[in-house]
Amino acid sequence: MHTAASESAFDLTIKRNCSISPQDLLYVLAFVSCVSLGIAAGFAYLGAWPVLPFAGIEVLALTLAFYLNGRHAADYERIALAGETLVVEASDAGRLRRQEFSAPWLRLEERRHGPDLRVVLRFGSAAIEVGRHLDTERRASLAAHLRRSFSNR
Repeated sequence: MHTAASESAFDLTIKRNCSISPQDLLYVLAFVSCVSLGIAAGFAYLGAWPVLPFAGIEVLALTLAFYLNGRHAADYERIALAGETLVVEASDAGRLRRQEFSAPWLRLEERRHGPDLRVVLRFGSAAIEVGRHLDTERRASLAAHLRRSFSNR
């Protein structure tokens, strides 16, 4: 969690933890695909040709999984409080959602779902969950930080 805070405002940016770059992920996919198709081609050469279509299906399924994972690699949430306005931006698979709330009327809700904690910002009927890319302990820390920031108003 990246935090830039001053006395009267704060700006939090929460990003997904991606341990491999998209380019490296592409290299891994190419390597695994070549190995799988190479083994299948060897078996097809020896007469077990039905292995080849299944290897093709395997490579397609793996490519789809890598693609879906890659779409979310740049997901983030940004929570910024300046003056009386709280701005929440959430990028999910390239779609940007931005909501602005009047800080004095904002309610912070912490909901437990078993061991999991969800932090929800509510303004009237509008609500947005924040901290989706954090573990439960860090979500609790985020909720405490937001509560302190709102109580200082």
